[in-house]
Amino acid sequence: MDEGKQLLENIDRLHTTQLGITRIRKNLELDTENVVDFCKSLILDEKCRIYRQGKNWYCETGDIRLTVNSYSKSARADSERFFTG
Repeated sequence: MDEGKQLLENIDRLHTTQLGITRIRKNLELDTENVVDFCKSLILDEKCRIYRQGKNWYCETGDIRLTVNSYSKSARADSERFFTG
């Protein structure tokens, strides 16, 4: 299967907990109510690099990396800003 295809096919299952929402908002300094939709839009961006390592999918675009648990049919999202240089 193409890298990331399975994640993209299941994008509607992406979710997180209230704690996850708080963490993502804090880590990315977001001012949006719908964090899950924000994450989905990043994952669906054509510039997003998606790859799998172990139990997680990693989605990188710009200086943002989203981590999505791949085992659960209902994926969980986490995120962090990172800088390459």
